[in-house]
Amino acid sequence: MTEPLVLNFTEVSKNDVSLVGGKNASLGELIRSLVPRGIVVPPGFATTARAFRLFLEHNDLDGAIAGLFAAHEAGEAGLAQTGEAIRTAIEAAEWPDALRRAIIDAYATMGEQAGEEASTVAVRSSATAEDLPEASFAGQQETYLNITGEDAVLDACKRCFASLYTDRAITYRAAHGFAEGTVALSVGVQRMVRSDRACSGVMFSIDTETGFPDLVLIDGAWGLGESIVQGAVDPDAWQVFKPLLSEREANPIVTRRLGGKRKKMIYAAGPHVSTVSIETDPDEREMFVLSDAEVLRLARWAVLIEEHYGRPMDIEWAKDGPDGGLCILQARPETVQSRTVGGSLKSYSLRNEGEALLTGLAIGGAAASGPVCLIESAGDIADFVDGAVLVTATTDPDWVPIMQRAAAIVTDHGGRTSHAAIVSREFGLPAIVGTGNATGVLQPGQQVTVSCIGGDEGVVYGGQAEVAVEDIDLSAVPETRTKVMLNLADPGAASRWWRLPSDGVGLTRMEFVIANTIKVHPMALVHFAELENVTVKAEIERLTEGYSDKRDYFIEHLAQGLARIAAVHFPRPVIVRMSDFKTNEYAGLVGGAAFEPEEENPMLGFRGASRYYSERYRAGFALECHAIRHLRETMGFSNVAIMIPFCRTLNEADRVIETLREEGLARGRDGLELYMMCEIPSNVVLAGEFARRFDGFSIGSNDLTQLTLGIDRDSELLADQFDARDPAVAWMIRRTVEEAHRAGTKVGLCGQAPSDDPEFARFLVECGIDSISVTPDSFVAVKNHVASAERIRSKGGPEQETGA
Repeated sequence: MTEPLVLNFTEVSKNDVSLVGGKNASLGELIRSLVPRGIVVPPGFATTARAFRLFLEHNDLDGAIAGLFAAHEAGEAGLAQTGEAIRTAIEAAEWPDALRRAIIDAYATMGEQAGEEASTVAVRSSATAEDLPEASFAGQQETYLNITGEDAVLDACKRCFASLYTDRAITYRAAHGFAEGTVALSVGVQRMVRSDRACSGVMFSIDTETGFPDLVLIDGAWGLGESIVQGAVDPDAWQVFKPLLSEREANPIVTRRLGGKRKKMIYAAGPHVSTVSIETDPDEREMFVLSDAEVLRLARWAVLIEEHYGRPMDIEWAKDGPDGGLCILQARPETVQSRTVGGSLKSYSLRNEGEALLTGLAIGGAAASGPVCLIESAGDIADFVDGAVLVTATTDPDWVPIMQRAAAIVTDHGGRTSHAAIVSREFGLPAIVGTGNATGVLQPGQQVTVSCIGGDEGVVYGGQAEVAVEDIDLSAVPETRTKVMLNLADPGAASRWWRLPSDGVGLTRMEFVIANTIKVHPMALVHFAELENVTVKAEIERLTEGYSDKRDYFIEHLAQGLARIAAVHFPRPVIVRMSDFKTNEYAGLVGGAAFEPEEENPMLGFRGASRYYSERYRAGFALECHAIRHLRETMGFSNVAIMIPFCRTLNEADRVIETLREEGLARGRDGLELYMMCEIPSNVVLAGEFARRFDGFSIGSNDLTQLTLGIDRDSELLADQFDARDPAVAWMIRRTVEEAHRAGTKVGLCGQAPSDDPEFARFLVECGIDSISVTPDSFVAVKNHVASAERIRSKGGPEQETGA
């Protein structure tokens, strides 16, 4: 049976990549299998690989193309000259009558089905080796938008054929081992979605930076999605936690970031100029392109698509302006994180880094150094120096030949789904996108270090830092009876450690989110209208732009920051410690000076539990409580427990518990667990009484050592005497464990000592402690220390004498 020249998408499945290319095969699969499940995909048709080969044969182009490549390989012609000659020949060629008629008939049928005389369509290239798991072919061939009429469709199809031979496409195929002549070009013709009157974007069903599988990442901007892929716009961005999407009452959007969106791409008139970029209105820049309900609908579609394909997916979406409906334009396999080996983890660290020069979105989770090579346009790419740090405003597929030769990439514009981000991941390069002004700050030849190892935010440092890389074999991590948990504070770095086989998070300090994301004293938000400092009010207005009630700014940002940590460990427990800033630290927040007293010794002053019921801070603590309720009840993270720090007396414990109850956080309600830091000698002396009020203790070894030995933990003069293994501190720890267990209460320890000293870990195991919580970079060492101690204990080895 003769292979057809044109197929409707309804006649194509994912098994037809050799017939219509990966892009068109995937569209057919979506329409056949997922449209019945509620996903919306615009209809269309595809030319086949046979059509492309017939076109070449009809015009005697096979031999001509082979001859041009032979001359290029012999050094008789450059790449640009060879590609241009082939493209010119294809665009000048004639259509075989049968193929021309097949395309026109399929296009006419589209119009009839839509009730239109001439449909407006998108004409997309789909290489027959495209979108394989090993290579994304991102943007290697052309797409033409807003095409109307038979002649315009035929012209766009021919230009798609020719785009198989652009310099970038030829280079990309060679880099991925595709021999010339083995790849054909299918053209997809799809009903045009009027996203120029609404918005569009890209989403991934996996965290593209860390491989964490339980997130959907969505980027969106006004107008056509090409502006996002090209990196010409800083898009809005969302992260959605997949496991809670099935709970219809939950709103598991864990990140919501407003992008600049200064430009948008819309349709333009003309046969060869189908789009144009224009400035967005100020109102458009200040509002999200999608509602929460639309974000959740897209995320649910991403999950359905991933489940159907059985692998993480890279998906393009759009919203139609006239009817407001969402739809899926493309879906292809994610090509980087889905191939990462799961049994190992690379941990990067820097030493001797210089001054921080720039920040932006971190791509790649690694670090590299090199001289700056500033390239302003594609016309200058021949000036690129191998091994340099490529610095430019934005990239497109024409830049691929030099991108793979760079040490790192830094751009002014773009988001996580921009071309620069996608290609840098595929080549394994660290990249920082959306810096704003890298091309103005960094100078040609300047030595810099590009670091993407600190979470969401990438940093460009001056000079050449020392980059250390450690390979962690996770398959060798032993199992232990004693739970080993993590201490985490930075939400942006939380998913970096998702592969660690931890038992949850034993300590999450909300101060990190307050200081680094919120930045405003909560009482300044509560009493914003009464603030007298004009400068402070202006700064708060800037930070809280878009929030009519300033308190909502605090609640939403704190809840989302903590949600990113809770999501990585769900459904394992995540214990969030309520705020424990000292008064001098709180005063440093925006607006904080007006609400904080000056104290001679803030370490032993108005901190921890004493603030929560005090009228000086009671309203601020209410915002913390509302954030926790939002996190647990609205977003759905029921694995979050709360912990009270620096609780000095039983009366104080009772007052805090009552305050929590008044704010809707009663112990036991909806499974809420309430923990207490054990870090004051009074906590140990009255451990049995405190245990009646709380579900567990977390021993804070630093403060407990300080207050037991009477040594300032920050004193350089007494640093040699500050030791958590001191017999007095060891007695405190042992007694706390005994009293907690006598009362049926859990007890853990959070601190650095078990990481540094195997003997201290053995002491904790001998005490029978339930859990140890450590920093992620210490996790494997502590696991090994604990496993060793448990083996000794199980063999009846000697217990520790006095001390640890």
